[in-house]
Amino acid sequence: MPKIVIENLFNLTIDLPSSTSKVIEIIHESGMDWMHACGKKGRCTTCKLIVLEGIENLSEMTDREKVFHIQGRLKSNERLACQVFLLKGDLKVRVAEPNKFPHISYSE
Repeated sequence: MPKIVIENLFNLTIDLPSSTSKVIEIIHESGMDWMHACGKKGRCTTCKLIVLEGIENLSEMTDREKVFHIQGRLKSNERLACQVFLLKGDLKVRVAEPNKFPHISYSE
């Protein structure tokens, strides 16, 4: 069973029986808040995932992500949670420092 591990949320693990949802939806359905200032439309980078492991398990970069990558707003190990699907395997990520919520305790 694939899983998403959020390292700086005390290794929060979200098990996925099977999903066709975007990563941000999977995180929200697990009860965890994840920033998305533009309403999950790929217009900003507030839902950025820093991918530590499993980038090969994600869907191809969308046109919106490519624009942010060209602009230097997304590094090669970063993806937008509102644009990406976990297609297979596991994913280990971190919440980017500027995208942390003040009401959530993070680990380092």
